[in-house]
Amino acid sequence: MNPEALSAALLAVIAPLAEARRPGAAEGLTAADLPLERPKNRDHGDWSSNAALKLAKTVGANPRELAAEIAEGLTAVDGIASVEVAGPGFINVRLDAAAAGALAKTIVDAGAAFGTNTTRSDEIINLEFVSANPTGPIHLGGTRWAAVGDSLARMLTAQGAHVTKEYYFNDHGAQIDRFARSLVAAHEERPTPEDGYGGAYIGDIARRVALAYEGDIDALEPDAKQEAFRALGVGFMFEEIKKSLHDFGVDFDVYFHENDLHESGAVERAVARLTELGHMFEADGATWLRSTTFGDDRDRVVIRSNGTPAYISGDLAYYLDKRERGFNRCIIMLGADHHGYVQRLMAMCAAFGDEPGVNLQILIGQMVNLVKDGQPMRMSKRAGTVVTLEDLVEVVGKDAARYALVRSSTDSNLDVDLDVLQKRTNDNPVFYVQYAHARTHNVGRNAAASGVDRSEFAPELLSHETESALLGVLQEFPRIVSFAAEVREPHRVARYLEELAGIYHRWYDNCRVIPLGDGPVESVHRTRLWLNDATGQVLRNGLGLLGVDAPERM
Repeated sequence: MNPEALSAALLAVIAPLAEARRPGAAEGLTAADLPLERPKNRDHGDWSSNAALKLAKTVGANPRELAAEIAEGLTAVDGIASVEVAGPGFINVRLDAAAAGALAKTIVDAGAAFGTNTTRSDEIINLEFVSANPTGPIHLGGTRWAAVGDSLARMLTAQGAHVTKEYYFNDHGAQIDRFARSLVAAHEERPTPEDGYGGAYIGDIARRVALAYEGDIDALEPDAKQEAFRALGVGFMFEEIKKSLHDFGVDFDVYFHENDLHESGAVERAVARLTELGHMFEADGATWLRSTTFGDDRDRVVIRSNGTPAYISGDLAYYLDKRERGFNRCIIMLGADHHGYVQRLMAMCAAFGDEPGVNLQILIGQMVNLVKDGQPMRMSKRAGTVVTLEDLVEVVGKDAARYALVRSSTDSNLDVDLDVLQKRTNDNPVFYVQYAHARTHNVGRNAAASGVDRSEFAPELLSHETESALLGVLQEFPRIVSFAAEVREPHRVARYLEELAGIYHRWYDNCRVIPLGDGPVESVHRTRLWLNDATGQVLRNGLGLLGVDAPERM
């Protein structure tokens, strides 16, 4: 019996009780109004509900008395072994072994689809993340967003959402000019400009530009020379960024060029739209957005008095462009240094007539520090000033890097211990989870060699306490994925997988899939193979949502 079936049974019992006490009380009542939770203490049963506490006032009843009536009705439901009332009116439900064990076959039959649904099929999401300037390799903050953003996209897609992963390519503005001047200086063997970019990668890109340029690049006038290094250098740098991300398991659907906004008239269209809506005004020769109307701390200059667009003009144009492309959810993932942008971006969203937090959502991620031998790593061999995506992957590999960056909430700073991630022990969380998956395959191989197959399924035999615990955690997977997608917190899936791996290892130590010695193959062995394979499937599905491999041997 899955949570949906139990919720339906709960509704079937409660609706007539509520109606009998107060006519009309059950009108509009749905299973979603009757929450079910896994008790923290498994001695309290498989599921718990506070439905009686929520409904008592509506139907005019004492919560505990109402809970007792609900419990009496639930005990008659097939698959429910017992129901108890606890405290002021909590209802604790225990399933019988057969009803609980049936989940193992459900998972195996569903395969990769277990944990997916179509509840978000009406959401057309533009998920923008990383979007690092093409002026150098991706630093650790961007690497964290690459891992988290890609995992979030997978989870939203698993819930039926239509997700487009987008990289905003900053190829316009002062930072690009500084990058070009740094390339020219490296080519001419001059010191890096005071406001320029250093690191060995600048010399590498400069050499590539000089080789790729058709003609004598040194014969160009200074401005033309800088433009040549800009055009070719940005392209080469972005190629490297895309390759690094691809090797990290992250590919984008759209690479949107900032420069296109300024050349396509998108800024003018955004200003025109906001003017039409009555939210623009002229003052001191400049064009302003009256963003204080929508909660901003001050109004914003959009077009300066000299006619040049201010920084926010690109934000206005880009947001409108996304909405015109049909996205009804725009999620932007920004680093901690962009926290001050949230208020103005939400005001911008409201100015266009949209709902902040719905049509536009901003996620802020905190910093990442690498620790080795107990000391922070601060310098990259190649980038010089920061540790990069390549540095991390080179030391621990793609899987450990992705998992380590996803398993903690992005609201907090993250210290990644490289020494732990290089260990092949249970101290290493990704090894712990991957080893559990590999163990399920090893059990399957040994079972086949011993003549144990899935030709029989008797769920009532899955009665050991570790089997009850394992089934309970497996049952949670769809809910965990759905909630992680809803609150934009992929780390919840990683932490769930670690819990599942731990409970699976305990089950493995207590319950044999293969007969002992020369003992005969019995129904319990075949049934346990279903549970073993179901666990492997959920571990595989969960690791896939994190973009982490699920090895069959380790």
